[in-house]
Amino acid sequence: MVLTPSMMVDLGTPAPTFELPDFNGSLVSSADFVDAQGLLLAFICPHCPFVKHLRIGLAQFARDYIERGLQIIAINANDTSTYPADGIDGMREEATQAGYTFPYLIDEKQEVAKTLQAACTPDFFLFNGIGKLVYRGQFDDSRPGGDTPITGVDLRAAADAVLAGHAVSSDQKASIGCSIKWKLGNKPDYFAS
Repeated sequence: MVLTPSMMVDLGTPAPTFELPDFNGSLVSSADFVDAQGLLLAFICPHCPFVKHLRIGLAQFARDYIERGLQIIAINANDTSTYPADGIDGMREEATQAGYTFPYLIDEKQEVAKTLQAACTPDFFLFNGIGKLVYRGQFDDSRPGGDTPITGVDLRAAADAVLAGHAVSSDQKASIGCSIKWKLGNKPDYFAS
C-alpha cells in the first residue's frame, strides 16, 4: 500500500460547481448548497483501508454536524473499471454499513477531483458560508493499524470554527491515504507519477 498525501490546495480556493449522480442515480448539484453555513466535500471510496478505518467516525461526524447546519457530500472519483469494488454496489453497501446520512456522489469524469487537486482517499475540503476553502487535510492523526483513537479532532475543530463564524487555523496537516485511481490518460499533472 502506497501512502499518498493530500495536495493541500491553497486556502481561499472557491468551491467547485458540479452536478453529479449519487449511487441511486439522483443528481445532486453544488447549487443546492449555496446557502449553506459550510460545506464539506469528502473524497472517499469503498475499498480504501484508510476510509474503512475511519468510516464509522465519519458517519458520526456527519450526524453531529449536519444537525448543526454543515452540509456534507462524499465523492467517489475512482476509476471503477479497474477498481470494481468502488462501483455503485460497493458505494451503496459502504453507505449502509457505515450509516452515512449524506449524499455519496460519483465523479465519473474525475473533474471535481481535478478541480480541487484531490489526491487521496480520504481527502477533505471544508468551505465556509461564502464558498471559500478554509480547511483541507486530515480527519485526525488516527491511521489503520495504529493506536490513536478515531476522533475527527482536526476536522471537528475546523467545522466548529466555520459554524461559529470564526477563522479556521491555517495550521493544517495533510490527509494520508490511498491515491485516487485515475482513468488511463486522465492522471492530472499535479499528481506525481
